[in-house]
Amino acid sequence: MTDRNDRHDNDYATPVGAPFRPARPVRSLADIQALEQTPLAQALTVRSTYEIFRNAGHAFGDKTALTFLRTGNPDDAPIRWSYAELLARIHQTANLLHGLGVGPNDAVAVLLPGCLEYHLALWGGEAAGIVQPLNPLLTDEKLVALMTAARAKVLIAYGSDAESGMWSKALRLRGQVPGLTTLLRVAPHDEAPGAAGALPEGVADFEALRAAQPDDRLVSGRDIASSDIAAYFHTGGTTGAPKLARHSHGAQVFTAWASVQVAGMNEHGISINGYPLFHVAGVLPASLASLSAGVEVVIPTPSLLRNKQVLANYWKLVAKYRPTSLSAVPTVLAALANVPLDGADISSITYCRTGAAVLSPELAARFERLFGLHVHESLGMTEMAGISTITPPGVDGPAGCVGFRLPYMQMRVVALDEHGNASDREVARGETGMVLFKSPNVFSGFVDPADNAKAFTADGWLATGDLGWIDSEERLNLTGRSKDLIIRSGHNIDPKVIEDALSAHPAVQVCAAVGAPDAYAGELPVVFATLVPGGAATEDELLAFTAARVDEAPAKPKWVALVDALPMTNVGKIYKPELRAMAASRVVAATVAELCAELGLPEAARPSVTHEGESLVRVTIDPTATGAQAANLAERLQKALEPLPFKTRVATA
Repeated sequence: MTDRNDRHDNDYATPVGAPFRPARPVRSLADIQALEQTPLAQALTVRSTYEIFRNAGHAFGDKTALTFLRTGNPDDAPIRWSYAELLARIHQTANLLHGLGVGPNDAVAVLLPGCLEYHLALWGGEAAGIVQPLNPLLTDEKLVALMTAARAKVLIAYGSDAESGMWSKALRLRGQVPGLTTLLRVAPHDEAPGAAGALPEGVADFEALRAAQPDDRLVSGRDIASSDIAAYFHTGGTTGAPKLARHSHGAQVFTAWASVQVAGMNEHGISINGYPLFHVAGVLPASLASLSAGVEVVIPTPSLLRNKQVLANYWKLVAKYRPTSLSAVPTVLAALANVPLDGADISSITYCRTGAAVLSPELAARFERLFGLHVHESLGMTEMAGISTITPPGVDGPAGCVGFRLPYMQMRVVALDEHGNASDREVARGETGMVLFKSPNVFSGFVDPADNAKAFTADGWLATGDLGWIDSEERLNLTGRSKDLIIRSGHNIDPKVIEDALSAHPAVQVCAAVGAPDAYAGELPVVFATLVPGGAATEDELLAFTAARVDEAPAKPKWVALVDALPMTNVGKIYKPELRAMAASRVVAATVAELCAELGLPEAARPSVTHEGESLVRVTIDPTATGAQAANLAERLQKALEPLPFKTRVATA
């Protein structure tokens, strides 16, 4: 490996700088305002993510940067890369991509699980061109649309189907994306040499090509500007048209720097990053920010926290690897609350943090009661390069409090207009409205300019869609999402009111309230829930429990449905569009049952009710079972279902 002790890299005119370090502890808005006394151009001189790794590689050298866990067994040996090794491999990856014709405006798509090579694809991809992390759970059709919209030139993919069928998916994709020239295969860890056999034409071995490249510089000589686009992130969940958010290098660098300042990250830290690396939370605050400050980042197997062995052994892994921070979405925290410590020493954890969804007071209290860990909340979003507000260490807030704005950021809360969008009327302190931001890490707009219309207000503020209020300490407190409001006869109902009430029941693990379609009111509040392992409660009991704790009559739920599991995104967020479709199916099924009872049809002859995607409920009549009544039933069902504000379709099998 080439000696990198020289303080200048051959390809980069800027001298090697220092890694990011916190300037002062942040405990109040006054501390953030003190940081702002230095002009941002002086406080932050780094322009690109490549420069972050160049600085960290020189500063930390042989210190461990990444630790990869082969399995969830604490006794198994990990694979470790130092900061110097990571920088060398980033150089090689960028040089490989440059040799494949990737330039600053070309996209490199990535289809990988949690693995060391993901960091090479991310940061080497950004040093050569524009990286496009892909959600492996998306359909082929959606992935093709996303890669086509990005004009991806290279796809880096996992060479095994053990994780979400990635390799077969990659082989199918390569012939469907115009402009895709090369598929690079990343071998699973510890794969025997030659085990993959001969690769098809247009497919190459990532490791073999990377190892042949220079590891001490960018052969392109590229001087990356802060305004250059670093990444495309998909923001449309798992459905809808492709919506690619553009991140500049400057936005991602600011996220890393600001996270270090407010969260106090330094080279003594160790973190377990269980967030998927196609999502901004895992890529930016959990990875880039950590690595910019010399933190050791642990990757818990390719399946991350979806690995049941990792979850079951989580506290034992903490005892072995001694992380100083714990970060996970609320649904993962709820699962960890069911994992006993069994004597594991978790005293190394000094900072516990969550985001992606609002934390329920009961879960926060349960976690603190069981593990002595106060859960600090933050707010992040794709459109702000992964972070917007942070509750720093040493500042304890109530559940729902997501902390202070970042330095050099502007934040305001405005009333909603009659369509549920941001108005231009700023609300008073303590009053709920939509949260708006202006910040150095606001994204550079969507790839398709048409998608920008609803992203910004007329005067240029980012309209987050998040509902919240600012408290007396100038901290942001979230209540939910504007699109998740339940609108009952024009009355806006915050689902969090219902969720907080139900989650206080000791048998409830996770719950989510949504609107069920109603012909008269438009929507009625309902709630789905899962029970803790070994927990016992009936739906009627939970409904009475919730209703007693929801003061506002219109917000009292009409029913509670117990389910084995709530639908989740791959990041661990509860997926409410699916729940709304489930609620609609239940409403339609009740209508079907009522009509069949009137017609005297036995249960076996009743039509089936299924939901297709998130926007259609289908009722299928079996004419062999219903006989002469099939036509009458179809007509009456169509008439009964027509007033529902949800798309339904009655068909005959």
